Amino acid sequence: MNGVSPSRFEFDAIGTSWEIDTPAPLAGKIQEDILDTVDRFDSLYSRFRDDSIVTRIANAKCGGTLDFPADAIPMFDLCDQLHALTEGAVDPLVGRDLELLGYDREYSLTPQTTEAGTSRPTWSRDVIRDGRRLTTRRPLVIDLGAVGKGALVDRVSELLLAAGLEDFIVDGSGDIRHRGSQALEVGLEHPLDPGAVIGVASLSNACICASATNRRTWGDGLHHVIDARTGMPTSDVIATWAIAADTVTADGLATALFFDAVSPLMATFDFSFVRMFADGRVEASDNFEGKLFT
Repeated sequence: MNGVSPSRFEFDAIGTSWEIDTPAPLAGKIQEDILDTVDRFDSLYSRFRDDSIVTRIANAKCGGTLDFPADAIPMFDLCDQLHALTEGAVDPLVGRDLELLGYDREYSLTPQTTEAGTSRPTWSRDVIRDGRRLTTRRPLVIDLGAVGKGALVDRVSELLLAAGLEDFIVDGSGDIRHRGSQALEVGLEHPLDPGAVIGVASLSNACICASATNRRTWGDGLHHVIDARTGMPTSDVIATWAIAADTVTADGLATALFFDAVSPLMATFDFSFVRMFADGRVEASDNFEGKLFT
């Protein structure tokens, strides 16, 4: 990512590193507000924390009804759309599949035997949603990794905008929101060679999110991008980049692009994309602004 900023605020949140670039150092109060917002988000949606609503849903033996904050509604709406457009491949209930593959709360990274006789839950069948209220009938492990980090980047950006900042870059470890008069050039990291890029995206008052099978990987063919229809990691597409007006949408689309749903996604959302296949092919939408080197 090319761009010079006089000041950078760095911190760790939701299991990854964050950077916020601004023309001048952020005031201490703004920094505190950002960290408070991040901690609140994690305390609600993390499947790794004992005190989160997500963990309460996972521990509810007979299910139940729980209310999330009102700002969860756009995330859930997007989950509904992506679940339908990918014919169930994108599903917030892949949390249990990730646990069985070893990406669990203890980070055991050791796959377990598949649970026999238990049907795989689906977002459309096993969760009853009324706005911000979710009702379940059995324990369900929700994982909002497909949209959560993007949603948090947007919330941090909203704090900066409310504080009067007009030029900034919020980078949640690859989920990036840009605001300012000068375009930002973002390198598209090669998923098989972190020291190389396959192209450069030009970002202007927009957001880009990337996802790749070489990130959060812990074994042969084991990574975090799961096809909820099979409960197994994907293999055909190995990296995606989605550019949209808000980061939560770009984040969700970056996951959805791993599946064969480009036409319905392009018909529903206003975005551009690049994706790379396991055989080395690279596909880009006609409206992608940038350069590709392969």
